[in-house]
Amino acid sequence: MICLINKAMKKISTPIDDQTISKLNTGDMVLLSGYIYTARDAAHKRMFDCLCANAAPPFDYAGQVVFYAGPCPTPPGKIIGSIGPTTSGRMDAYSPALIHAGLKVMIGKGERSIAVKEAIRERGGLYLAAVGGVAALMSQCVAKAELIAYDDLGTEAVRKLTVKELPLIVAYK
Repeated sequence: MICLINKAMKKISTPIDDQTISKLNTGDMVLLSGYIYTARDAAHKRMFDCLCANAAPPFDYAGQVVFYAGPCPTPPGKIIGSIGPTTSGRMDAYSPALIHAGLKVMIGKGERSIAVKEAIRERGGLYLAAVGGVAALMSQCVAKAELIAYDDLGTEAVRKLTVKELPLIVAYK
C-alpha cells in the first residue's frame, strides 16, 4: 500500500460512533479503515426516492459512511480501478434527508450547502474531505469491493468497499 502515513494522523474505524466523532476536530487528518459505501449523483437520487416512497434502501443508512466516488473500470489483477472523490455539492439536494435517515459520515471534495452543514451539526455527523487527483493512490487503500445496488448505473452504482487507512481530512462536524 502506498497510502502516506503521518504520525499526527488519527486512525479511525467504521462504524464511526459519536464518541469517535467527539474526539475529532476540523482540520484533523485521519486514516479511515473498515467498510464504506460509494454513491454518486444518480444513486443519491434513487436513495432519496426510496426515502420519499418509504421503500427499502440499498443499505441501512444508520451510522454508515458514504464516499462520493465512482471507480474507474477494474484493471486485471486489481481489486478496483482508480477511485477518487467527486464534488460533494452535487449530492447536497439529497444529503439532508439521508442524514436525517441515519447517514453519519460523508466523504467527498468541495464545499457543502448550509442545509447540509446544519444537518451534520444537528445529527452529530461528519464530513471528511478527500484529496482530488490521487485516485490511483486511493485505490490502493481498497482491500475489497462489492457491488450492492443499482448495477445499471455503472460506475455510479452503490458499492461496499473495505478500506485500510484511507487518508482523509475532517472538514465539518
